[in-house]
Amino acid sequence: MRAPRCDVTESGKRKAESGERPVGAARLVKEEIFRSLLWSYLHVLPAGALVTAADDAPRFRVDVTVPFGVLDDERRAGLVREATDLVLAAAGLGPDQALRVWVLIHEQPDGTWGAGGKIMRYTEVAGLSTD
Repeated sequence: MRAPRCDVTESGKRKAESGERPVGAARLVKEEIFRSLLWSYLHVLPAGALVTAADDAPRFRVDVTVPFGVLDDERRAGLVREATDLVLAAAGLGPDQALRVWVLIHEQPDGTWGAGGKIMRYTEVAGLSTD
């Protein structure tokens, strides 16, 4: 998540920095092995790094990168909903401010995901599952 420095509450920062499991997305992912690959980062922007033509209200962007095919429409919608709710809670904002949160899901085509110094194909990663 990217957020302006002053727009995440202290309890929200502590929660993000505590190592708490990333977004409730773990239950949205089909294969168990992909749950272990869910990471989250909080990028706090310096004051003044985010400006809009409209106003000075806070804006937040959550970038999610997953292998193509991991999320269906229902899981994508759930991920967006839960990420938005978590960001609003961390910023101390109500649901009426949800349009200030953008969730961008980047689905990596097969053959473009690398780990351990090599390309990891969807079938290889899914094959690691012990389910």
